[in-house]
Amino acid sequence: MKASGDGQSVLPEAWDEFVARSQSGHLLQSWTWGEFKARFGWRAQRIAIVEQSRVVAAAQVLFRALPGGLWTVAYVPKGPLLDLDTPSGTRTAALLSALHAACRRQRAILLKVEPDWEDDQQAHTRLQLQGFRPSRETVQPQRTVLVDLRPDEEAILAHMKPKTRYNIRLAERKGIRVRRGTAQDLPIFYGLLQVTSQRDGFGVHTQAYYREAFCLFAAQQAVALLLAQYEGKTLAALMVFACGKKSWYMYGASSNEERQRMPNHLLQWEAMRWAKARGCETYDLWGIPDVDESDLGPQMALAEKQGVLSTGLGGLYRFKRGFGGDEVRYVGAYDYVYNRPLYRLLSTVWQGRKNRAA
Repeated sequence: MKASGDGQSVLPEAWDEFVARSQSGHLLQSWTWGEFKARFGWRAQRIAIVEQSRVVAAAQVLFRALPGGLWTVAYVPKGPLLDLDTPSGTRTAALLSALHAACRRQRAILLKVEPDWEDDQQAHTRLQLQGFRPSRETVQPQRTVLVDLRPDEEAILAHMKPKTRYNIRLAERKGIRVRRGTAQDLPIFYGLLQVTSQRDGFGVHTQAYYREAFCLFAAQQAVALLLAQYEGKTLAALMVFACGKKSWYMYGASSNEERQRMPNHLLQWEAMRWAKARGCETYDLWGIPDVDESDLGPQMALAEKQGVLSTGLGGLYRFKRGFGGDEVRYVGAYDYVYNRPLYRLLSTVWQGRKNRAA
C-alpha cells in the first residue's frame, strides 16, 4: 500500500474508475471537476491510496489562497472516498495522514470535508474520532432528493406524485419540446439564469464558469444541456451531469413567460431519461431546504417575516419532492483545524457575511 499525493502516479482514467465504483463516489471528486475548479482560483491535488496498482481510497482536495497569499483553505467536496462498511484502519489512516501532510505544506488554516455519507451516528463518530469538528459553514446542499432510475420509465412515472406526472404530460400537450443543446446555446442558458437569479434572489457565476463546466464535461460525454422550448422560444434549460452510475441536476434556469405550460417538469423528466439511457441508476435533484416537511410551514413564515420569498422555499421543496424520489440528508461539513487563532478569525468573517446576506 502506498500513498500518491502529487497526482502524477495515478492517471485520470484510474482515478475516475475508482470514483465511479466507490460507494460514496461523486461528480465533485472526479478528475474533471478538479480541472474545472482549477480554472477559477482553486488548485486541485489528488491523494490516493494504491494497493496492487489499484486505487482503494482517495481524496481530491482543493486549495484556495486567502488574501495576502500566505495562508490557504483546503476543501474536499463530497469526499474523502472511504468505504464506510470497512472498519477504520490502515487505509483511512494512510489517506488522512497524506491529506494532512499536503494541507500543512500548503499552509492551510483548516481542512473542510463534506463526505457523501448519509446522516447517521456512525458517520459522525467516524469523523470526530479522526479529529474533525462539525462546521456550520456548509458548501454543498445537506439535504436532497434521489430518484431511482433502475425501474422502467412507466414505473418511474408511476412513482411520482400525481400532480407532477400530470404536469409532465400537460407540458407535452401544450406544445413544449425539449432538445439537446450545444455550446452555442450557452448564451441562451446564461440569459435565463440571470432572469432566474433576479426572480428568486440568488447569485450566479460568470458565463465563463458555466461554459467551462459544460465544455470540460462534454469532452467526457458526461453532461447534457437540455432546453425546453415553445414555438422555438426557449423557456427553461438545465445541465445534467453523470459520473459512473449516478447523475446530478446541477444548474437550471427558466423564463418568466409561459410558466403555465410547465416546461420545468418536462425538462426534469427528459434529464432523467437522458441519465437512464446513459446507464445511470440514480438522479440527484441537488438540494432541497434542510428542514423536515413538518417544519416547512414555520420556516416559510419566518422567511416571509425576514423579507425572503417564502414561496421559493416551499415551492422548491414541493417541486422536487413531486418526482417521487427518496429524501436523503447527509452528514454535513466537518473541519480539521491547523491554526486555531486564524480559524476563529476566519469563522467570524464567514458568519458576518452570512448575517449581512440574511
